[in-house]
Amino acid sequence: MPDVKISPASIVIGLAGILILGGFGWLTFGPKPVPAPPPVLTAEAKAYLGNLALGNVHMQEAESMVNQRVVEILGEITNKGDRTVSLAEVTCVFRDYSGNEVTRERVPIVGAFNGTLAPGQTKPFRLPFDDIANTWNQAMPTLVIAQIQFQQKP
Repeated sequence: MPDVKISPASIVIGLAGILILGGFGWLTFGPKPVPAPPPVLTAEAKAYLGNLALGNVHMQEAESMVNQRVVEILGEITNKGDRTVSLAEVTCVFRDYSGNEVTRERVPIVGAFNGTLAPGQTKPFRLPFDDIANTWNQAMPTLVIAQIQFQQKP
């Protein structure tokens, strides 16, 4: 039987390769961190919810610049209360023909892009969606106001 000799450098390089591949596999396929839950309506926001009204809500389909289908939800939000709203988010729930949820997205309708919503003011909103599941029933999604933040008084 021939005498096989393995150099210590080959052993170190082999072990380093195994550790690198193991670390790469762990980072790629290992457990993912749990995302933080979205903020919930505070008691103050729940009490104010009746003062925000969605109106003129309708849906249209468009095509993006890359020939992709885009579904747009258009409408208006009116502030019937006495506080200035700095952020309002809506959860849009798309369903299939059996009524099962197929896509859920939370999007802002008042905030960074279109500013605050003063008392008595009405603002338009546009919510584009380009990744709705193919099993969607093509009906208007359920829209639920999921977050309200108020402008701080000076």
